[in-house]
Amino acid sequence: MRQIVLATRNKGKIAEFERLLAEFATDIHVLGLADFPDLPDVDETGSTFEENALLKSREVAEYTGLPAISDDSGLCIDYLNGDPGIYSARWAGGHGNDLANIEKVLTQLDGVFEPDRGAHFTCVVALSFPANHSHFPEEVIRMGQLDGSIVLTPRGTAGFGYDPIFQPLGYDLTLGEFGFGEKDRISHRGKAMREIAPEITRLI
Repeated sequence: MRQIVLATRNKGKIAEFERLLAEFATDIHVLGLADFPDLPDVDETGSTFEENALLKSREVAEYTGLPAISDDSGLCIDYLNGDPGIYSARWAGGHGNDLANIEKVLTQLDGVFEPDRGAHFTCVVALSFPANHSHFPEEVIRMGQLDGSIVLTPRGTAGFGYDPIFQPLGYDLTLGEFGFGEKDRISHRGKAMREIAPEITRLI
């Protein structure tokens, strides 16, 4: 089977992506970073989602010798001029402190009401190839976006990150209130992955 490395240690994301690719080809096996325990962490030093996604996909492809795909995503709030953006995971200081990040955003939007609480999630997905691959140095980038707004108080315990305070456009629920699998159907990440999947099956 053909192989590709998804730059994550999340088994759920790997399984989800493998199911998505199976809609286009059934001979692609998806590996994760856990399959390469000695692979060093990639410093996300880029100033855009695109730069960070490419930094990860290039380094993982070079280290593993296999085509690699990575994503970088974040929450962009209109009132905050697009912040927290690429700093979403560490907006409150520490990396991945969801509660602190949510609290900081709500504090920054204190006194701000609709229609000035518009926001969107952005996800950029990048595909890179190792030097020994026939498509090196070709790279593919695709983007997905989910529009919505920031609610006044968190609702729901599903999902992660900013999901409890983000209400997608056209819905009455926050992402934190969505049922299992429903978020994947409309999410920015799901959109980006579906955009790049046909390119992966064609190129690797």
